[in-house]
Amino acid sequence: MDTPAVPDSRGLNLYRADPYAAALAQCYLPADLYRHLAPHFDRLGALAGGRLDELTAVADKNPPTLSVRSRAGADESRIDNHPAYIEMERLAYSEFGLAALSHRGGVLGWPEPMPSAAKYLLTYLFVQAEFGLCCPVSMTDSLARTLRRFGTPELVERVLPQVTALDFDELRQGAMFMTEQAAGSDISATETRAEAQPDGTWRLSGDKWFCSNPDAGFAMVLARSEAQDGLAGVSLYTNTFRAQRYLWTQKLRGPLVREPTADYVLTVQAAGRDDHSDSSEHAFKLEFRKRPDGKAPDTARVRVEVEGAGSARAVELILASAGVGRAARDAKGALHVYDAQGYEYL
Repeated sequence: MDTPAVPDSRGLNLYRADPYAAALAQCYLPADLYRHLAPHFDRLGALAGGRLDELTAVADKNPPTLSVRSRAGADESRIDNHPAYIEMERLAYSEFGLAALSHRGGVLGWPEPMPSAAKYLLTYLFVQAEFGLCCPVSMTDSLARTLRRFGTPELVERVLPQVTALDFDELRQGAMFMTEQAAGSDISATETRAEAQPDGTWRLSGDKWFCSNPDAGFAMVLARSEAQDGLAGVSLYTNTFRAQRYLWTQKLRGPLVREPTADYVLTVQAAGRDDHSDSSEHAFKLEFRKRPDGKAPDTARVRVEVEGAGSARAVELILASAGVGRAARDAKGALHVYDAQGYEYL
C-alpha cells in the first residue's frame, strides 16, 4: 500500500498525537495553570483533528462575499461570512478566548489574565486546523495589547472591554490598516493624513491598499500627523467604523520615532544582566552634556549614547531612575532606547 504524500490527520487528537506538546506546556506554564488548562488542550486537540477540520473544509469552499449596496441601493460595504466560518470564529473568540486571555480574567474559567505561553499553546493547536482565522484573532489581540500600552485611560476603558468580550454578539474585532501603494514595508512613506479636530478626535484622509480584517469593529491606522518627512511624522490611531465611514478617531501613539537632536547628549555607562534583579546589581553613570545656555535637559531633545556592554535591563533601570525613558533589545540584539512617552531615540 502506497504511503500518502501528505498524511491525513483527520480524526486524530492533535494534542495527544504531538509527542512534545504536553511536556512543553508543563515546562513553560505555572504548574497550577497547566493542570487547569490540560483538559482544554486535550479538547482543542480533538476539535483540531475533527470538527474544526470539517468546518475549515466547508469554509474554504465558501469564501466571504462583499455586498457593496443594499437592496434599496444604499452603500453598505458589508462582508458576509459562511456559517462554517462564523462557527470557527465563535470557537476562537468566545469558547477559547484566544484574543482575550492575555488581557482579562474569566477565560476558560481562569480568574486572571494568562501568560502569553498559554495563548501560543492554544493557538498552536487551533491553527493546525485553520490558519487563516489566526490573522483576525491576532489583529484583535494586538489591538488590545497596543491599546493597553499606549491608549489613554479613557480610551482603554471604552474600547478594551469590547475587543476582549467573550460574548460573540458583543465582541468587536480588531483590524490593522497600515499598507499603502507607496508604503508597504517602508511605512515611513505613509501618505494618509491626520488632522486634529476641535472635539479631540482626528480626521484621517487617504487610501489604504491592504486592510487586515476589514469588517472589524476597531482598527489601528497609520497616518501622517506631523509636518516632518519620514517616520518621524507618522502616528498610530485607533478608529471605530462602520462600512466605509469612520465614526471617531483618536490618537494612540505618535510620532512613532523621535528624531535625534544635538541639543543634549545623555551618556549611559552600564553593566548588568538582562533580568529583573534589583538596580543595586547594576553599575552605571549618567551624564548630560548641556547646550551652552545651560538649560535643563528636556527628554524631547536628548540624544542617547550607550557606552560599554550594558544589558538592556541595566540601561532601562538607569533611564527609569532618571525619569527619561527605557531600553530594550530586539531579536537581533540591537539596543533601542525610548523616552518616557515611548518615542524611540535614534
